[in-house]
Amino acid sequence: MTQPLPRRDEPYRRGETALLLVDMQRIWLEPGLDPAHPERGPEDYFYRHTAAETIPNQERLLKAARANGVEVLHTIIQSLTEDGRDRSLDHKLTPIHVAPSLPEGPPVASLAPVGDEIMLPKTSSGVFNSTNIDYLLKNLGIRSLIVVGIMTDQCVDMAVRDAADRGYLVTCVSDACATGTPERHATALKAFGGYCWIADTDTVVARIKAMESAT
Repeated sequence: MTQPLPRRDEPYRRGETALLLVDMQRIWLEPGLDPAHPERGPEDYFYRHTAAETIPNQERLLKAARANGVEVLHTIIQSLTEDGRDRSLDHKLTPIHVAPSLPEGPPVASLAPVGDEIMLPKTSSGVFNSTNIDYLLKNLGIRSLIVVGIMTDQCVDMAVRDAADRGYLVTCVSDACATGTPERHATALKAFGGYCWIADTDTVVARIKAMESAT
């Protein structure tokens, strides 16, 4: 007998749910560190918005995930070599290079991995293209993937679409993601909304706390 298809917003199950934080690094989130945007000061929309909303909401999601048995994974843009020779052609052309030794390369302190949480360096926009995350998620038995991070219309977009294509039930937490402008953020959510369940932090935290055990 054919099994009924799941809903994108079906309840999370303990042991089958993971939270993925995308590119929440000091270099992108602290004013004055991004070499590609020296013109951006502390009053830039992106810095104000991520500090006031995106990061606090991710802190709430992390707290709920860690307290309720949700697997937490982090991905950051970082080369494997100091000179970046392993980078993708796109990152060489852009250019984007975060050396392993760069002090501003790791996540901001409040979102940094704890314990043995997995952190995956990537050298492309799509974490599924330049890391073994799919292999890891399958080894971990993950069915539902909650995605947060930056940029909504770039690396988050690719994580959502690629995860959906690989058979995961994806949640994108809209107020725990950000990009350069509110318009870009809204357009991105509308564009990839068909690949995921879009919800806010309050809703997802409540779902995590009400999580069912896997059967």
